Amino acid sequence: MDPRELLAAFDDQLRRRPQAGGERPSGGDGAVLRTMSRTGWNGVTWAALDESNADAVIAGEIERFAELGLAWEWKYYSYDQPQDLPARLRAAGFRSEPQEGLLIADLAELELDVRPPDGVELRDATDAASVAELVAVNDEVFGPEHGPLNRELGRELLRGLRDAPASSAGVIATHGGLPISAGRVDFHHGTDFASLWGGGTVEAWRGKGVFRALVARRAAAAAALGFRYLRVDASADSRPILRRLGFVEIATTTPFIHPGSAR
Repeated sequence: MDPRELLAAFDDQLRRRPQAGGERPSGGDGAVLRTMSRTGWNGVTWAALDESNADAVIAGEIERFAELGLAWEWKYYSYDQPQDLPARLRAAGFRSEPQEGLLIADLAELELDVRPPDGVELRDATDAASVAELVAVNDEVFGPEHGPLNRELGRELLRGLRDAPASSAGVIATHGGLPISAGRVDFHHGTDFASLWGGGTVEAWRGKGVFRALVARRAAAAAALGFRYLRVDASADSRPILRRLGFVEIATTTPFIHPGSAR
């Protein structure tokens, strides 16, 4: 895989097509693509910036998002322009969160038949009850501060399951009937890409192969639908595992959070 070609395909097929990228509802004005919601994730996902317009566009988005009175994110990728965009965002009141890796794998090159550890079962999240289990695992893994976002992701997964064809699928790992890990895969129909999200595992089961099996199960679902590539924004903990599985890091992405303000 040529990393430059992968990055160009990702940028064209997902970042510049917000519906394909999974953000709903989305909007834009030609220079900026954004998602605004009073219950879910809010932020800027792509912007056409250069040194002449960056500060004005940033200021305009801060004013626009002030209508919500909520914190929101500028999703920055390492290839975004201008090169000093992170400094400009910090100067405008944003704070950066931990950097993640943008990793992509060719599904034809991944091992998809991966057995989970002994005693662990994988099952699909197909209804409200099983989606609630998936959300509960995420709450335990990522902490209560992520609760509202986890619940919105659960609602988004239910909507995706109802789409025809389905635009999302969830997988839960259980041991002794208790959920121990969970994750989601989004299918971006009309593109070459599916995306992995979540993949959180409770602490007692980390490092035992559950995460690897969860990745393989979701990758197999994407391959069965004819997708070519699998994308994930990976934390520092996940990046080494994904690289060993065959993923290639083509860029990094950093959330820049603005506190928001009531108009």
